[in-house]
Amino acid sequence: MSNGLARAALRAHRPAFVGTAVAALFAATVVSASTTVLLATGTDGLPAGARHRITESGVGDIAAVLLIGSIYMSIFVVVSTMGTAVTQQHRELALVRAIGARPRQVRRAVARQALAASVPAALAGFAAGGLLAKAWFSGMVTHGLIPPGVPFRFSWAALPVCLGVAVVTSTAAALLSSLRFSLLRPARALSEAAAGRRRLGLLRAPLGLVAVAGACFLSVLLSRQDAEEAGQGAFLVLILFCVGVGLLGPRIVGPSAWLVSALVGRFGASARLAMLNVRSQPRRFSAAVVPLVLVVGFGLTKVALHTTAQHRTGSAGSTGEVWLDYMGTALYAGFAAIAAANTLAMISFERRRDVALLRVVGTQRGQVRSMAAWEAVVVAGTALLLGALIALTTLAPILDTAFGSPLPYVPWTLAAGTVAGTLLLTLLATGVPVRSVMRHRAITVVRT
Repeated sequence: MSNGLARAALRAHRPAFVGTAVAALFAATVVSASTTVLLATGTDGLPAGARHRITESGVGDIAAVLLIGSIYMSIFVVVSTMGTAVTQQHRELALVRAIGARPRQVRRAVARQALAASVPAALAGFAAGGLLAKAWFSGMVTHGLIPPGVPFRFSWAALPVCLGVAVVTSTAAALLSSLRFSLLRPARALSEAAAGRRRLGLLRAPLGLVAVAGACFLSVLLSRQDAEEAGQGAFLVLILFCVGVGLLGPRIVGPSAWLVSALVGRFGASARLAMLNVRSQPRRFSAAVVPLVLVVGFGLTKVALHTTAQHRTGSAGSTGEVWLDYMGTALYAGFAAIAAANTLAMISFERRRDVALLRVVGTQRGQVRSMAAWEAVVVAGTALLLGALIALTTLAPILDTAFGSPLPYVPWTLAAGTVAGTLLLTLLATGVPVRSVMRHRAITVVRT
């Protein structure tokens, strides 16, 4: 029975599992590349001069930090996308429980779905990561971080890391997402699948508050350290804030979305309908906002450190260090962008029947597209607001220690690019699935 449930879910929710596979592929690729680069920058067997140069540049430590960051982001992205894919099946899972399926059969079916999506992605990501690592290594040689004579060394040790991050994480996320729901009584499960769960879990809210409080405490602590130590601690502050926002989700995203949607709701009927949709489903839209917050928070923090240093002192650091930092920032932003695009696409696909009903009752195609566009504006605006707040809170103590002012210098081109990129991502991820649904006859979609 578990095999049949898994196959049926994969067919019925194909876009969700394609998105999960893409996220796992990207995660495995970056983790494979980071692991390979870390091993390739080891000094064993190298001449004394090359060992001294690599040690002096600190490239091994930087590679280790990038690996840790990529593993963290991989886990976050895979958990987010896999959890959303399983949540979309709650109604089907409740129905099979009502006709006699046991909780362990439901969990086995969900685990098989995760394996089907993640195992091929992990293997393909391992191979692609080897190619990315070679290009990454060549870039470090070009920018003077590694002596020209040091050879690139491929290692199979990245394979178990890829499997652990992509396969184990996705399977664990699927099981955790289905565990509580599979244990509910069928009638309660059906009710919750229809109405949605309103409260956060017993552990999720306290852990989220601890993460945010820890980030604030560490931020204050860094303000009393010298500039170098404060800069090194910025990454941890940023991670704690992002973990806190991810765990608290609707409790943090909800008020911000209310503020942004109130402004958007003034721009006509389609905008007001988008405002009501976002406000009525805070958990669903917070799942899309949180990855975007990571994009904005990570990007603004890392780039603003260099632009502020360049503006205040005339130097943002060595060319190699800046290039490597921007490379890592691009990878982190790519992680979060894929998670956000997947989640928004899943949400839009899940609402295909709602879109069809709007068409049946007489809503014009242009009005539906306009509503989806305004929803994307609300999501992007909320993410920009929270991401900028996290970046400013992270940067303030570091910049105050280093330059005597907590305010970063952000060029208008950076600000405009961040806003435009975030908005474009949400518009595409929301608009493409809606247009796809409207290509079919509305009454056919409703009946299906």
